[in-house]
Amino acid sequence: MALHHGDADDRRLTVAPFLGEADPLGAMELSPPLHRLADGPIPPDTAYQLIHDELMLDGNAKLNLATFVTTSMEVQAEKLMAECLDKNMIDKDEYPQTAELERRCVAILADLWHAPDPDTAVGCSTTGSSEACMLAGLALKRRWMGRNADRYAAGARPNLVMGVNVQICWEKFCNFWEVEARTVPMQGDVYHLDAERAVALCDENTIGVVGILGSTFDGSYEPVAEICAALDALQARTGLDVPVHVDGASGAMVAPFLDPDLVWDFQLPRVSSINTSGHKYGLVYPGVGWALWRDKEALPEELIFRVNYLGGEMPTFALNFSRPGAEVVAQYYTFLRLGRDGFRAVQQASREVAEYLAAEIEKLGCFRLLTRGDELPVFAFTTADGMPFDVFDVSRRLRERGWQVPAYTFPADRTDLSVLRIVCRNGFSRDLADLLLADLTRLLPELQRQPVPLQKLGVPARTGFHH
Repeated sequence: MALHHGDADDRRLTVAPFLGEADPLGAMELSPPLHRLADGPIPPDTAYQLIHDELMLDGNAKLNLATFVTTSMEVQAEKLMAECLDKNMIDKDEYPQTAELERRCVAILADLWHAPDPDTAVGCSTTGSSEACMLAGLALKRRWMGRNADRYAAGARPNLVMGVNVQICWEKFCNFWEVEARTVPMQGDVYHLDAERAVALCDENTIGVVGILGSTFDGSYEPVAEICAALDALQARTGLDVPVHVDGASGAMVAPFLDPDLVWDFQLPRVSSINTSGHKYGLVYPGVGWALWRDKEALPEELIFRVNYLGGEMPTFALNFSRPGAEVVAQYYTFLRLGRDGFRAVQQASREVAEYLAAEIEKLGCFRLLTRGDELPVFAFTTADGMPFDVFDVSRRLRERGWQVPAYTFPADRTDLSVLRIVCRNGFSRDLADLLLADLTRLLPELQRQPVPLQKLGVPARTGFHH
C-alpha cells in the first residue's frame, strides 16, 4: 500500500451541465471538493459518473503485461463475489458455509501439494501472498526460538537465507520482525538462489531458507529439491536442521499442472510450508492468498489465537482481522469449476502464448532472451548488443499504444543488466500477442534511427517493476 500525504488545496471536481438528472445548473453548482468532505451529499448517479470518468485514465487491464494479478473472471464468479461482498471472513460463526469453503480450499491445496497427510496439514486464507509469507516467516522464527531459547535470550539474532530476487514482502518481514536478511546476489547468468550459495550462508541462527517457485524477475523456478538436498547434507555434517519455505506465489498454481514430475513441494520432508496467491495463477481477482504447513508441528501452537467472537470460539492465524469472504468463495468456485484438467488447460494456454511470444521477439533480431516462458508463463529479455536504444525506450514507446511492459534493472550483482518482462496470464491470448508483436515491429525502425538511448541524452528512464 503506497503512503500518501494529505493535500489541503481547495480544488474541486468539475461537474458537466448535463450530468445532473433534471437541472443542469444545479449539477454545475455541486462542485464537490477533491480533498475534503463536501457539506452535503450529491446524487448517486452523479457520484458514480464523476468517479467513472476519472478511472478512464487507468490503463487497460488486458494490456497490462506487468502484473501477475488476475484481470478477468467468469460472470458466474463475479456474481458469487457480488453476493458475498457483505460477508466478513473472520465471522465464521455467522457465515459457517463460507468458512467451510475455506477449509475445502485448504484441503484441496494440501492434496495438490502432496502433504504427507492432508488431514493433518494446516492452512489458512490470507489477503495475498505477502501476508502468507509474513505468517510463514513468523512460524519459522518461532520454531527457531523454541529450539534456541537460551541463545535467543542471550542475544543471538535469527537470520533468513534467500535470493536477492525475492519479493519485497520478505524484506518487509525481516525488517518488521527483526530477522537478519541474508540475501544471495545474482551471479553471471544465474538470476536466482542456488543450493551451494544458500547453504554457505546458513548457520546455527538460520530460521529457514526461502525457495521461490517462479521468480518475479524472470519467471524461472529456483531448484527447491537441490536446495533441500544440500541442506540434508549440511545436517548430516553439522547437525543443523534448517527448514525450507517455498514461496509459490505464482508457481505453486502452475507446476502441479504443467510440471507434474518436478519435485518441489511437501514431497520433500524439509519443506515445512508453502504459500501461493489465489489472485495470480490461482485465477481469482485480487485479494486472496494461501499459507499451508505440512503438519501441526510446523506451525507453533502459540501463534494461533482462539477468539470468542459473536458467539463462537474460532482459531485464527492472521495479521488482520476483518476481511471479505468474496475472494475465498471465488477461489472455491475456480477449483470446483476447473478441476485438474481445467487448470492444466488454462495454464498450458498461458505457457504456450509465452513461449510463442518469446520466440517471435527473439526472431526480430534486436533482443536477447534471458528466459523463454517455459517455467512460469513469464519471460524476460534485453536489447541485443549494439542497439541504439535500451529497454526503457522500448517500454516508453509501447506505452503509447496502451501496452504496459515494465523495464527495470536487476539487483546486486547484476545492476548492469536492464530488462523487459512480459507476464502471460489467462485472458492474454495468441491474438493479443500478435497485436503486441505488430506494435513492437512497427516501432523498431524508429528506435533504430535513434543515435543513442534516450538516457544518454538526459531523458530520465521510466522504470517499472510490478510483482
